[in-house]
Amino acid sequence: MAVTLRPPTASQLPQPDDFHPPSLDWLKGTWTVTHSTLPMWKSKRNVRITYTILPNNPKHDDTNNTSNQLDDLVSYQPLDSDKVKEVHGIDTAAGPGGGAWDWRGKGLLKIASSHWEVLGWGVEPGSEGDATDTAKTGKSQWAVTYFAKTLFTPAGIDVYSRTDKGLSEQTLSAIKNALQEIKDPNVEKLASELFEVKRN
Repeated sequence: MAVTLRPPTASQLPQPDDFHPPSLDWLKGTWTVTHSTLPMWKSKRNVRITYTILPNNPKHDDTNNTSNQLDDLVSYQPLDSDKVKEVHGIDTAAGPGGGAWDWRGKGLLKIASSHWEVLGWGVEPGSEGDATDTAKTGKSQWAVTYFAKTLFTPAGIDVYSRTDKGLSEQTLSAIKNALQEIKDPNVEKLASELFEVKRN
């Protein structure tokens, strides 16, 4: 299968004219982080991110999919504990065009913020990408996200799958190749650091 990824908007490389961000209806729901370059996930397992369209946002419209905010809930377990921990925040669309978000923490994390973008997304061959079809075929939706550097974390890349099982070797290989094809030295370096996040 062929996978095409765009460079991060911070890159000096031009953005492709044919990139279309995923709709909020496609993005919403729970994703499993199967691979990452972010050091914080090396000591964690079962990392999941759940996006929920905020229905009380005045700009939200179910028909036109025009909400500009998402509830962002990250859950994970430390490698040495069964306790589930959570990080809760709000994503606000960053600029026109979609596919880029500014995150701000909730509660005690309200002072923390970050920027993330969807570099690419799709469905594995043999699947229509809905929950029923994923359960029948084992194929999955996938997404690749980029996180800009913050005061606390380096820039990084995550690979998402709709299932805990993760993506096929074919899909994962295509994603890795597509990252290497982004001729930005920072992205190429990150691509070489991609590791599997523990799931059990």
